[in-house]
Amino acid sequence: MLGRIRAGLKAAFLGTAVVNAACAQATRETLLRPDGLRRYLLARSGRPTSGKRPLVIVVHGAGASAEQVMGKAFPPSPLSVWLEIAEREDIVVIAPDAGAGGWNDCFASAQKVAKKDDVAFIASLIDKAVADYDVDASRVYLIGVSRGGLLTYRAAVEIPHKLAAFSTVLACMPPPHAAQMPTAALPALIMGCTADPLMPYRGGKFFHVLGFLDPVSSIEDSARIWRELAGLPDEPSVLEIPHRNQWDKTRVTRTMWGEAGSGLQVGLYKIENGGHAEPSSSKRYPYFVNKLTGRQNADFEVAEAAWEFFREKRAAAWRQPRS
Repeated sequence: MLGRIRAGLKAAFLGTAVVNAACAQATRETLLRPDGLRRYLLARSGRPTSGKRPLVIVVHGAGASAEQVMGKAFPPSPLSVWLEIAEREDIVVIAPDAGAGGWNDCFASAQKVAKKDDVAFIASLIDKAVADYDVDASRVYLIGVSRGGLLTYRAAVEIPHKLAAFSTVLACMPPPHAAQMPTAALPALIMGCTADPLMPYRGGKFFHVLGFLDPVSSIEDSARIWRELAGLPDEPSVLEIPHRNQWDKTRVTRTMWGEAGSGLQVGLYKIENGGHAEPSSSKRYPYFVNKLTGRQNADFEVAEAAWEFFREKRAAAWRQPRS
């Protein structure tokens, strides 16, 4: 009985972070940029490799850090499962740190970007990984959560020639009038929750976020922008994700446009009744966090779903390099 009480209190105040497999070791690294010394975490398998490896760049949300998103700081992050994937699949994972002032994402003014260009930082990390970490330049993937997802959208618009695919979690595209829209097609995987109190699934802006967030497009319009740019027909495959737990009041539907896993696809995970929390069965936010941000789905691992989407994709003929 006492053990159950302790476990319940721990889950309520600390959350849970179950590790299901060996993890790649992460080291703290720095990169000198025009705006100063930038920090990032680098994770890769310790075993020798015979060829070039894929690269996944994981972009944390507002108020978080590279350490938090990689499971090195509170609260437990579902995206830290990338450390398990890195060891199992022999991939390189980089988690950049926003530093002071947070990310200059797709809503940032030109003046702010001129002082600290975070997309240029990501581009430099890709170049360094290709040069120094045995990364395959045709297998570079980007995933961002919340405000990190807004930066991911900006990167997908500005440096599509450096990416094979991208994914955003709990993040909506900006409206067409508010930011530059994409002109080059990319495979895109978008995950959104219908009861998100910060990023409205149907677009717009909640009154309670005041000046902290700008109005956004809906999650489904965000997916539509990339689907139409890719020229994919509006005839998706739809999969209901199996439900695992009776106590979980959320449900998940995956919609996928494009049939070939190695080709140009656009995917949408719609989490009914989910809040501003990345889905995970192994990394569970504390009870008090979920009371503020809404329900956290436990039917799938967000990092595993993204890797399934990324795995076979290569930089391909649909992508026209820019100078």
